[in-house]
Amino acid sequence: MDDSRSSLLLSQTNQNIFASAGVHPHDAKNAPMDFIDQIYELMSFDGMVAVGEMGLDYYRNISDPEIQKSVFRDQMNIAQELKKPVIFHNRDADTDLIKILSEFPDVIGVSHCFSSTIETAQIFMDMGYYISFSGNLTFKNSHLSEVAKNVPLDRTLVETDCPFLSPVPYRGKPNEPGRTRFVAEKLSDIHGVSLDVIAEKTTANAVKLFNLKL
Repeated sequence: MDDSRSSLLLSQTNQNIFASAGVHPHDAKNAPMDFIDQIYELMSFDGMVAVGEMGLDYYRNISDPEIQKSVFRDQMNIAQELKKPVIFHNRDADTDLIKILSEFPDVIGVSHCFSSTIETAQIFMDMGYYISFSGNLTFKNSHLSEVAKNVPLDRTLVETDCPFLSPVPYRGKPNEPGRTRFVAEKLSDIHGVSLDVIAEKTTANAVKLFNLKL
């Protein structure tokens, strides 16, 4: 929860920076006993626009899958009660994640740093979620180019996953927010439209999803 509090501070002291509050699946096993109360508290502040990052990660399994699912459901319930969107993490956990999302049909949000299949992306979109692409979209031979081609621009977001997944030509170096441009440029190539169109579409999507007051 310390990262969520740091994000809140940034949102309170910088114009046009917004924040979210949540427990990452890696941290699920160490979630404080009162993490639900803490998230409710944090979400009461202006500038807190989503619940997350949360979700399931069966690739590393740093937290037991059953604990991950329990903490994920708790946070989905918070989002449902507060009518806030979610930012969810999914790595090698498609089946369980889709099942939990389906339990909360009124919740919307975004699949953060998407890395799965075209079929999974379509399921997420059919459930009302956006698909967000990060620096791994720019990697050579990435299957994500084909995924991105099949995700309409009105369902697309861009991100960095800082400090990870720096896009080409900075792959392997610490990432930073300004490098979203390289992800947007890759989307421009994939969809055959200008960078300005990508910027306009993805910004409009973020404003709509998170109800941003710019």
